[in-house]
Amino acid sequence: MKAVITGATKGIGRAIAIKLAQNGYDLILIARNPNELNDFRAELLKHKIEVSIYPVDCSEKEEVLGFLKNAEVDFGFVDILVNNVGAFMPGSLLDEANEVFEKQQHINVNAGYYISKFFGKKMRSEKKGHIFNICSVASNAPVKNGGSYSVTKAAMLSLNHVLRQELAPYNVKVTAFLPGSTKTASWEGTTIPDEKFVQPEDIAETLYTILNLSKGVNVDEVLITPLDF
Repeated sequence: MKAVITGATKGIGRAIAIKLAQNGYDLILIARNPNELNDFRAELLKHKIEVSIYPVDCSEKEEVLGFLKNAEVDFGFVDILVNNVGAFMPGSLLDEANEVFEKQQHINVNAGYYISKFFGKKMRSEKKGHIFNICSVASNAPVKNGGSYSVTKAAMLSLNHVLRQELAPYNVKVTAFLPGSTKTASWEGTTIPDEKFVQPEDIAETLYTILNLSKGVNVDEVLITPLDF
């Protein structure tokens, strides 16, 4: 079994990669920082799996398409795709620079669009596979001081719904995760205690549980939030 994970070296992506590695999945990891990718790969190899790494800035269309071009020749069928890469740039939609929206659009939506189309077509042909889209509670309702982020995460959830609709007849599963406040690098330096957050490992454990459900069931959405934030 083989999985592609974007935004793989930190937070939710990292936790998912570790969980899948522990269970024997070969991994294709995408992240922006090549040094972090190399270090993480070395850590994962102890699980006796194959780990391929691709330094890609997902805000740059040409880099994303370059990865997909390489993927065509570098490795075969992928059983699981985790669209995890994301960016949160706080601010008021009315007052922010246009570039703030555009960058989040590229990272939070466009990268997932291109990558899902590429691997989704292969899953459709093989009539198997599972795509996970890491969205947000902001996909359903805007978060304060996160205007553009909320817009792009809503778009990501819509992309998830379209993928599920188009791929279900071909036995390909599609699941959206809508986490609330999760203890990732975005909260670095906070004094809020860990127990007030969703932990990345919670999402990884849930994802792995979903992978092991019966063949005929699809978990459409997972809303996972802190108990008392």
